[in-house]
Amino acid sequence: MGENKAFIQIDGIPIIKRIHALFGGLFDEILIVTNQKGLYKALDAKIYKDIFTGAGVAGGLYTGLFFSSRPYSFCVAADMPFLNKAVIEYLISCMDDYDVIVPRTNDGLQPLHAIYSKNCVDALKRVIDEKKRRIIDIFPLVRTKVVDEVEFLSLDPNRKSFINVNTPEELDRVRQGRLGV
Repeated sequence: MGENKAFIQIDGIPIIKRIHALFGGLFDEILIVTNQKGLYKALDAKIYKDIFTGAGVAGGLYTGLFFSSRPYSFCVAADMPFLNKAVIEYLISCMDDYDVIVPRTNDGLQPLHAIYSKNCVDALKRVIDEKKRRIIDIFPLVRTKVVDEVEFLSLDPNRKSFINVNTPEELDRVRQGRLGV
């Protein structure tokens, strides 16, 4: 994208501020994992640098769970401007005795819009040690519940929660209101 996606503005508000505002109403602890800590200091959040450099998203998730003071954490990418409170609350209601609660849309699993327990730390360390970078590599190693979109589609019929901004073309579509995922 040529810029830090967390600070891309949608309707005049940086994506990270949209996420932070939503999380502030849902959670009593907000953590940000980044290698550019200074950019986020204005946000009321605990900010951590990756424990394992070069470990990709698995390393970022490991760091967040490692430092979290809570048994469960809802984890998202910083480029998701339309997170939906009702969908998040529904996923929380599905926790039961699982280590991962991950939604599955028609596009597949959504591991960067999921809930993880502290029990995932060892599994993440294992996949990182094996030089794997994908979060889904831990799913067979822990108690994972997949929540199919039919269960939460009524809460987010257009599936906006799962839109992320990875390319200039996607950003243009989002800004023009063409939100097909």
